[in-house]
Amino acid sequence: MPPTEPYTPDDSWPEKFRCAFRGLRRGVRGQKSFLAHFALAAAVVVCAALMRVSLLEWCILLSSITVVLTAEMLNSALEWMARAISDEEHDYLGTALDIGAAAVLIASLGASLVGLIVFLHRLGVLLGWWTNLLR
Repeated sequence: MPPTEPYTPDDSWPEKFRCAFRGLRRGVRGQKSFLAHFALAAAVVVCAALMRVSLLEWCILLSSITVVLTAEMLNSALEWMARAISDEEHDYLGTALDIGAAAVLIASLGASLVGLIVFLHRLGVLLGWWTNLLR
């Protein structure tokens, strides 16, 4: 679906937000991987609430979620741009798309490690593991 209105730097703030939300809709629509990341992010938020994570842990978890979803949006932007450039297979475009996918993978792996550290620590606190180790 081609853009309906071109972006110009002189757009008003409301127009800039309209463009951003339109981009969000287009970036998410039809992207199974974004929906999977979004579902996992929702699960992380629910688990964090249930485990009563600290304010600092909330900030770290939400930052990790934001990095993954942002990487996913940038990868979608690359995919749209590649389609606009050519429908044919092209080595450089393929490499650019692979690099975009790798960025999402790196962000996802990093966020998974952050979540693992935060939730294992929180679980240890809730189950008293850390106090037993200190005795």
